[in-house]
Amino acid sequence: MNIYVGNLPKTSTADDVRKAFEGYGEVTSVNLVKDKFSQEVRGFAFVEMPSKKEAQDAIQNLNGSQINSQNIVVNEAKPKKSSGSGNRGGYGGGGRRW
Repeated sequence: MNIYVGNLPKTSTADDVRKAFEGYGEVTSVNLVKDKFSQEVRGFAFVEMPSKKEAQDAIQNLNGSQINSQNIVVNEAKPKKSSGSGNRGGYGGGGRRW
């Protein structure tokens, strides 16, 4: 199950997040989202747990808890929304071509 973790302090590491969730079961991966240019933590992460029951226990118990002295938001991650037809290529309406 994929879990969203929000309101993380910018000082958080993937290990901080992993340790919090491992108390409830196996953690397959932690994806700490960082700014593409500065590499600064953007304040949220995604945690993957293979057991749905363990993941739901983690969500219930960790939502509102603290990591690095800051209250976090934890819930089931929603699937990524599609942004239209997916066809972003093609040609523009350029001028005359002889």
